[in-house]
Amino acid sequence: MLASLAAPLLRGALDLLLPRACVACDRALDGGEPGIVCGRCWARLVPLPSPRCERCGHPRRRGPCRWCELLPPFVRAVRSACWLPGGTAGPIVHALKYGGWTATASGMAERMARLAWPADVIAERTALVPVPLARTRQRERGFNQSTLLAAELASRWRLPVWASVIERARPTQTQTRLTPAERSSNVAGAFRATQGAHSMLRGAHVVLVDDVVTTAATLNACADVLFAAGARILSYVTFGRAPASGDRTGQ
Repeated sequence: MLASLAAPLLRGALDLLLPRACVACDRALDGGEPGIVCGRCWARLVPLPSPRCERCGHPRRRGPCRWCELLPPFVRAVRSACWLPGGTAGPIVHALKYGGWTATASGMAERMARLAWPADVIAERTALVPVPLARTRQRERGFNQSTLLAAELASRWRLPVWASVIERARPTQTQTRLTPAERSSNVAGAFRATQGAHSMLRGAHVVLVDDVVTTAATLNACADVLFAAGARILSYVTFGRAPASGDRTGQ
């Protein structure tokens, strides 16, 4: 127990003390550059182009928004900071999730915090809920990247983090190589509300936090559980978003 708690703290200390090069591109950091990702890598993120759907934040095409069709009706809004893959987003996320450079979450959350939202979302959002990680995977990494992002966002948006309202009911395989249909099947029944979650969630507008969204299968599975447990409405925020077929990525 103590080891699992100490691991994220130790990693955070090493983040600040050891790197002399950018953890995303290995370029030597300039003396005045804050953090552990260089300014060039942050500048080379590829934003989603405008115009964008007011609800889901995806680039608009003619006709109805195809990305909105992926979302349950009780999802109010979705926002992402950049395309992934695209530019330097992939190496930055990799440094966080697989390199263990937890201090990267601060810069990622800073970009997420700047995203524009509908006025009602800003007025109503009650709490941030990170997508839970499987226990075995969290033990391996020593942290949940979504929880780190949620904590960084919470300080910027002045909202609480409700990490205890949802948990993994069973482990799942990685979504990376699965088709959209396989992704939905993979996460079906993979989450459940925790005991006591209903009293916290009742009537709340909850913002789910994750590092990357592709087809929204994982976020939708979490949203289904939270809505059934009493949340009135949900929104999603991620750092990266995978382009859909035909999207202009600007790369």
